[in-house]
Amino acid sequence: MKHVLSHAGLPALVLAGVWLAVAHASGPARPDPHDPNVLWRIVHGRCVPNQIGQQTPTPCEAVDPAAGYAVLKDRTGRAQYLLIPTARVTGIEDASLLSPDAPDYFGAAWHQLDRALARLGHTMPRETMALSVNSAYSRSQNQLHIHIDCLAPDIRVALHWARPHIGHGWTNLVLDGHTYRATRIDGADLAGALPFRRLAAALADPAREMGEHTLVVVGTVWPDGHPGFILLDDMVKPLSGDRASGEELQDHACAIARFEPGRPLPAHP
Repeated sequence: MKHVLSHAGLPALVLAGVWLAVAHASGPARPDPHDPNVLWRIVHGRCVPNQIGQQTPTPCEAVDPAAGYAVLKDRTGRAQYLLIPTARVTGIEDASLLSPDAPDYFGAAWHQLDRALARLGHTMPRETMALSVNSAYSRSQNQLHIHIDCLAPDIRVALHWARPHIGHGWTNLVLDGHTYRATRIDGADLAGALPFRRLAAALADPAREMGEHTLVVVGTVWPDGHPGFILLDDMVKPLSGDRASGEELQDHACAIARFEPGRPLPAHP
């Protein structure tokens, strides 16, 4: 199953929503839709100054200068959010992500799930939500951003049945027509799991190879009943047309919300 917002559709569809949101919040000036630095300009030029000067993160929904990230609602999709560094970090290939003092961006992104669920109006199992970072070859922006959104229903089913075969090494899985590697992360919270470092540790030359990879983190409950995460990695494969866009495993329409209702939540303002 190929999802609408994979690969080449990203610039036209996903970021169009971001631009509209910023235009409404920040006046008539409209960012150039072909500018690969739109997200950086939004966060660095608007969200951070507004948070520091006026104690409001507009047009972002949150800015944490100490933790080094901002959270922006994407107008595309019911519940999609982006977690974006407040420092200049170009993408998954940026060497700063592997430094000992690098912010835990993935851990912070998982803590934003409540925002997405509030948009949906009810809780959902951890197995229905995912975080993704696209490769340098499939992204449209040169500022790192983690997509926070629902998992596609067919991927949810595939990962459910794959759980017994996923261990602390890497296991190949075919998802959405592409071969991913999967590994197990234990624990209810993603804080400290550091997916970027886990990927780098599995590569022969991280400085050269990181940009060719995409990472996806999916919540799960292992067959033994313990909570955890499935970390998925795909890499660019030019001959097959695989541009390593982990976002393809998410569903910005969040159809899974219709099948996995939970406890009602207050509506998002």
